[in-house]
Amino acid sequence: VQLQASGGGLVQAGGSPRLSCAASGRTFSSGYGAWFRQAPGKEREFVAALRLNGGNTYYADSVKGRFTISRGNAKSTLYLQMNSLKPEDTAVYYCAESRSAILSAIRTDRAYSNWGQGTLVTVSS
Repeated sequence: VQLQASGGGLVQAGGSPRLSCAASGRTFSSGYGAWFRQAPGKEREFVAALRLNGGNTYYADSVKGRFTISRGNAKSTLYLQMNSLKPEDTAVYYCAESRSAILSAIRTDRAYSNWGQGTLVTVSS
C-alpha cells in the first residue's frame, strides 16, 4: 500500500486544519492506522491511532481532547482533525498503517510498516 499525506500548511494558533492520508493499493480495513509527528530537532512521536476493524482510538496526552483520528466511509482515507492548535504542534505529520501491529506497540513507530511522506504543519502564534 502507498500512503499520501496532505493538508498541512501555515496555520494560526487556535486553527483547525484537517490532515488526510490517502491509501492506494488497498484500503484501511484491518490493523491500525496512525499519525505520528516530528518537530524540528526532535524525535518522531506518536500522535493518534485508530483500530481499523473496531473503531477504538488512542491519543497522545499532548493532543487528547484537541485532535480526532477517523477514517472515511470508503475506507481509503485516514484523517486527523486538529483543533485548538498551539505553536508546539508545529511538526511534520506522518500517517502510517500496519495490519500486524499489536495494541501494546501501537504508540511506537516500529510497529508500522507503511508510511506516508509527511506533511508540514506550521502553527504561528
